[in-house]
Amino acid sequence: MDFSRYRDTSRCRSQHAHRRMRMAVLAMLTSSLALPALAGNPGYDRPGYGFTPVVLGTGDITIEQGLPDWSRSRQNGITRSQYSADSLLRIGIGGPLELQLGSSPWNSLRQSGADSDDHSHGHGDTILGLKLALPSSSQAVSWGLLGSVEFTDGAKAFRGDRRQYLLGAQFNLQASERNSLGLYLQNVRSDGTDSTTVAVSDNYMPSSTLVLYVETARLRTPGQGSGTVAGAGLGWLITPRVQLDAGFDRRLDGAVPDWQTNLGVAIYFGR
Repeated sequence: MDFSRYRDTSRCRSQHAHRRMRMAVLAMLTSSLALPALAGNPGYDRPGYGFTPVVLGTGDITIEQGLPDWSRSRQNGITRSQYSADSLLRIGIGGPLELQLGSSPWNSLRQSGADSDDHSHGHGDTILGLKLALPSSSQAVSWGLLGSVEFTDGAKAFRGDRRQYLLGAQFNLQASERNSLGLYLQNVRSDGTDSTTVAVSDNYMPSSTLVLYVETARLRTPGQGSGTVAGAGLGWLITPRVQLDAGFDRRLDGAVPDWQTNLGVAIYFGR
């Protein structure tokens, strides 16, 4: 069984949209890191883009926490740097379904340049999601859907202008014993407009507790345009129930943050 991660900010829409994508995971988004399942653990939704297309068992719980994640962008002479402690609670509710509750209880944003230097602090919006693990005719292929709604209850500098609705699809292929491939497709709809993400990843497992990944994603945000990022990272299973992760994405072109980094922990509470 895959022990998978596919495994996703402020008023700057490119930053804020990407934070939402990671969280709806809270992404959210993350390709699939393919460590073998231990202690009944089906895997985590962080780091990276997408989610693991496997759900928790009935009554099982996973907590995934950024420590925090960070992004930086520069546009029109303004530099924006944001730290977000994204939190995701996953609960197995039976059958092929999993309930998710996400938010970012702590955010810090600094905007500097053009004779200004502003700091903002506060919590982000609340996200309620439902994951569906879908059947596959091949043991090498797994896939699932994730739908979520993001409410506008965050602090002024960190909440969306309108309620947002996300639909994501994750496809994983176990190409070999140590290598897996992931494809993530996402659409976020808000106030009649759509933001899209297409991400692919290649994941390699050098040991039973360590997975390395590379990923690239194409993002499109209304009013900002499109852009491409690429990055790499790792997930380290320090116990059968606890994973540490670290990674980064770098802007290649277009209207996306220059840098995004992730550092986090995920803990599985189950039988």
